Amino acid sequence: MVMIFIALFSCRLTAGTANVIIDTLVANVSPKVQAWRRDIHQHPELGNREVRTAALVADHLRELGLEVETGVAHTGVVALLRGGRPGPVVALRADMDALPVTEQVDLPFASKVRTLYNGAEVGVMHACGHDAHTAILMGVADVLQGMQEDLAGTVKFIFQPAEEGPPAGEEGGARLMVEEGVLENPKPDVIFGLHTFPAPTGVIGYRAGGAMAGADNLHILVEGKQTHGAVPWAGIDPVVVASQIVLGLQLIPSRQLDSAKSATVISIGSIHGGLRSNIIPDRVEMEGTIRILDPAIRKDVLRRVEQTAVSIAESSGASATVTVRPYAPVTYNDPALTAKMVPTLRRVAGSGLLEVPPLTPSEDFAFFQEKIPGLYFFLGINAEGVGADEAAANHSPLFYINEDAFPLGVEALSSLVLDYMAQAGK
Repeated sequence: MVMIFIALFSCRLTAGTANVIIDTLVANVSPKVQAWRRDIHQHPELGNREVRTAALVADHLRELGLEVETGVAHTGVVALLRGGRPGPVVALRADMDALPVTEQVDLPFASKVRTLYNGAEVGVMHACGHDAHTAILMGVADVLQGMQEDLAGTVKFIFQPAEEGPPAGEEGGARLMVEEGVLENPKPDVIFGLHTFPAPTGVIGYRAGGAMAGADNLHILVEGKQTHGAVPWAGIDPVVVASQIVLGLQLIPSRQLDSAKSATVISIGSIHGGLRSNIIPDRVEMEGTIRILDPAIRKDVLRRVEQTAVSIAESSGASATVTVRPYAPVTYNDPALTAKMVPTLRRVAGSGLLEVPPLTPSEDFAFFQEKIPGLYFFLGINAEGVGADEAAANHSPLFYINEDAFPLGVEALSSLVLDYMAQAGK
């Protein structure tokens, strides 16, 4: 049927005929996108463990006749669709991993999966929309393959593992994909990607320049002196010291940095210490995250974090060791590329296209953008009648996706590819 549509127009697509064909192909593939997403959602896998998901993706891409490579950065899948005419190489990326979250959404395809994560048994859930990202990009491959003879260039599909970070002691994610050469042979001219976010369905959000914060993983070890809980003066209590450090860290963004210039977030998400209620332990370990929108202040923020933790600990006779592990740089949308592609997003989303403020969550898509110009945008997925402030946030066990948003995501990515190729050919 696809070839019939192409024959009805011409061997070279105009903007109008391309739009008609895309609309038809998107409508045809949408039921499959929904089915893929539900399958992936019901069988989530953590970072570097996306074996089943990767197999589902690779099988579909092979069925389309694409050149497929598997096992990239552990479980990643990379595929090439070579168009019928010469032109630029455009990369598209989707992330495949789930989170250690126990799902609380009442769905017939809700996740019941449990596994071990950092030594603890946890539920596993697609609580950040990666199941939708993967299914949408599978649908885009279907659409663009249906227009292959008229594609003026090559499309590189990147299905990435471990966006949320690899397991402890392992490498993974976009950084490892880049190191293994995903942006070579052929090298893409640009890269596009999307992320679901809590906004009305039909909305596409974008921002030129710094769109999402850079992130560092923070570990603090507080060492004191163990003693009986009834005589705390006989030891040095690392629990109290850790509590003071948590509060002290919050004074850095609120009292030491100019919040009018750039937002900075320091959050402690994990504190562990002790085994009994009546024993003050000798150590407490804390894990947290640092989010910075302005890379120019990163070094100063990290210095202040270490100084705060060490000084507070020393004031009580304890010690603090601060370790920072970089996660991702700022997600930076190339301003020239963004300006060039905004008309495409406006055509697809209409009045639903919004310029959004910088966001403090992070994305390792930024590693691709360090090497080539990229545009990362946001797809609204709220249920009808649910406002942005009412929806469960990403990473919540109540995170919910309205599947009616999927056709817009498929159309947006497909249109970005075609329009970029058309502009490059002028």
